[in-house]
Amino acid sequence: MSNLRLLDPVFGNDFETALRRFFSPTVYEGEPAPLKMRIDVTENDKAFNVKADIPGVKKEDISIKVDGHTVSIDAEAKSEKETRGDGDKVLRSERYYGSISRTFSLGQEVDDTKVQAKYADGVLTLELPKKAPVAASKIVIQ
Repeated sequence: MSNLRLLDPVFGNDFETALRRFFSPTVYEGEPAPLKMRIDVTENDKAFNVKADIPGVKKEDISIKVDGHTVSIDAEAKSEKETRGDGDKVLRSERYYGSISRTFSLGQEVDDTKVQAKYADGVLTLELPKKAPVAASKIVIQ
């Protein structure tokens, strides 16, 4: 049985390639996408460990809040003043400046007095020790 061809072989593959390129979806580069904070959360018997990617932010501009089960990370990437020579003009600027935040809940309360935080190479590392569960007390009936 012969192969069915949709296009006349006179045009060859170049015509088909041109059509595919013409009808293929294009990427629109409008406004830059807002920053996204990507996190990894792991757990062991004693603590939760969090790694958050926050590139381009100084550690002084990062704020961490722990309230029971809830952890909030806020950061702000500040615009740097660029020095330009005489007659220089910006041809393209894609770096994002602004605020970024992430809030998430954990399965157990965190002991906020023992939290450790480190920031290096654009990665925030948190060690969130679990709060010891309060033992249920037995109530004596009188």
